[in-house]
Amino acid sequence: MANPAPKVAEAERFETLEAISLKANTIADQIQQSKHFIVFTGAGISTSAGIPDFRGPDGVWALLRKQKREAPSKATSTLQAIPTPTHMALVELQNRGSPSTFNRENCRDCEKEYMRDFRAVALYTKTVTDHRTGRKCSMSGCNGVLLDTIINFGECFLTVPPACTIPEIVGKNKKGKLAICNLQSTPLDHIVDEESMRVFAKTDDLMIAVMGHLGLEIPLFVLRRILTVKVEMGERDRNQIILQGVDVDGTPSTFLRSVKLEGSRRPAVAEPFTLVFRMEDREDLELKLELEFMGNYLEPNVEILHSAKQLERLYLLEYSLYTREWQVAAEDGC
Repeated sequence: MANPAPKVAEAERFETLEAISLKANTIADQIQQSKHFIVFTGAGISTSAGIPDFRGPDGVWALLRKQKREAPSKATSTLQAIPTPTHMALVELQNRGSPSTFNRENCRDCEKEYMRDFRAVALYTKTVTDHRTGRKCSMSGCNGVLLDTIINFGECFLTVPPACTIPEIVGKNKKGKLAICNLQSTPLDHIVDEESMRVFAKTDDLMIAVMGHLGLEIPLFVLRRILTVKVEMGERDRNQIILQGVDVDGTPSTFLRSVKLEGSRRPAVAEPFTLVFRMEDREDLELKLELEFMGNYLEPNVEILHSAKQLERLYLLEYSLYTREWQVAAEDGC
C-alpha cells in the first residue's frame, strides 16, 4: 500500500481563539439543528494526552524519518494517558444523544468487547493482519477467539471504503454539513462549502468552544471499576473468598494485580483472586482485603471490609485522577 505521507511534514496553521469561537458557534448551531451527526476522528484528538499523531511535525511518521526509523521516546503510554477534553466532550455528547486502543479486544464470534488494564495486543506475529490475542471469550457458551483492535502500520482501514468515504459523503450531500478541524490541509478541504466550517485549530480548543456554545460542561475523567466478592463456605472451616473484576455487563475485566487478605501470608495474584480463611467460631468476622491495581494511573491500594456472612456483594470503585482518592460503594448481590 502506497503511503501518502510527505517526506517533510506540512507546517501547521493556528487560528486565533476569537476566530475559533465564531466557528465553534456555527458548528454548535449545526449540531442543535441536526437529527444525527458523526464525529470522525484521528490520532490528533489524543496529542494533548501525550500520544503523538502521525502526520504532524512531531508525529510518528515525521520522527521516524528524522531519527532513521527510531521510535519516539517521549510518547505517553496509551494505558496511562488521561482522556483529553475532546474525548470527554464526545462522551458527554454521546451520553446526551471509541478509536481503536491498545487495551481493547473483541470476540470474533459474538463481538463482545473487553476493556483491559494491560496491553491486549496480538501474540501472533506471522502477518500484520493476524490479531489474535491468545485469550478466549468468557461469555456463556461462546469461547470465541479474542482479537485486538489495533490497526497495524501497513494495514488498510482509513484508506478504503467505507470508513474513508464517510466525511466525503457528508460533504457532498446537499442536506449534509461537513466541518473539518485540522492544523494541516486535508484532501477534503475543497468540499467544505463554508469557510466557517474549516477550522485550523487544536481539537481541544475547538471542542471546548463548541461545548461552551451548547451550554454543556465537559466532565472530568473518573476511573470506574466494578468488583464482585463471593464467599464459599467449605468443610473443616476452610472457607474461600473469591474476587473478580467485571465489566458493566458482568463479564470478567482485568484491573487488579493482586489481593491480600489480612492475616494471610501470601496475596492472591491470579484471577479469579481466591483466598482461604477460617471463621474461628466468629459469626461477625470481617475480612480486610487490600486491593492492588495495575497502577497505570498511579492508583494507590485500597482496603475494603467484607463481612464473611455476606455471601455475595458487588463493589463500585471510583478513582479521581485529580485527588488520587478512591470512593468505594457496596451493593448487595450481583
